[in-house]
Amino acid sequence: MKICRFEDDGRIGVGIVEADGSIMPADADDLATALRAGHHPSRANGATALTGARMRAPIRNPGKIICAGVNYASHQKENPSAVLPSEPFFFSKLPSAVIGPDEDIVMPELTTELDYEVELAVVIGQRARNLSAAEALQAVFGYTIVNDVSARDIQFRDNQITLGKGADTFCPMGPVIVTADEITDPQSLVLSSYVNGERRQHESASGMLFSVAELLANLSRYITLEPGDVVTTGTPAGVGCFMQPPGLLHPGDLITLEITGIGALNNPVTAPAARDAG
Repeated sequence: MKICRFEDDGRIGVGIVEADGSIMPADADDLATALRAGHHPSRANGATALTGARMRAPIRNPGKIICAGVNYASHQKENPSAVLPSEPFFFSKLPSAVIGPDEDIVMPELTTELDYEVELAVVIGQRARNLSAAEALQAVFGYTIVNDVSARDIQFRDNQITLGKGADTFCPMGPVIVTADEITDPQSLVLSSYVNGERRQHESASGMLFSVAELLANLSRYITLEPGDVVTTGTPAGVGCFMQPPGLLHPGDLITLEITGIGALNNPVTAPAARDAG
């Protein structure tokens, strides 16, 4: 099942994407709230399919966004300063950074080195602590795409990861969440990114150093995972800052991220709006 968050004629709600692309409203107003209440949305009784609704971020208010860093050998190889971790490395992005499909990534005036990262993201469906790798995937509600947008000059300045990766609009997410029953092996998925149609990243999730299950098991040793939390799983080689010459982002660029079985997430890059005079 593909779960989305939609906007239609001023109404925002949770929906189920049908095979023909239409959206059937679900029996929940907010996905994170529903998951925290132990409810997995289904088609609402008597609902009529929507054909012109706009997709929004599928989960707008995640409790936590926890990201795995340096989790592909290929990404470590292209980054001369990175070392292979002996156990998963995590950092956080801020829920206020979340935007949805087709929304603008706003390039802050404070950076000249804006970058993209395609990542498979996990949406947690049940409270979990001290998971084993064998049972970790049972805590997963579904999977989506996240763009770990990064201001490299800020990120690499005194290791300012939170500021470099947590700015407003730096967490595009979507277009849908595919429920876990439809993705039995997340390591079989293929991730790709494109800038203005040029493919930059393309690798199977089997290239992860730590699998999705291993990441969740390790993380749950330290942090209780709650329904509605989002955990990202790292990015493969091909990010802009390590290209020769660098392939960083600029206003006017269009970023497209794709993961097999989930879909495509498109976001344009824009400059910040001019400040109001006075």
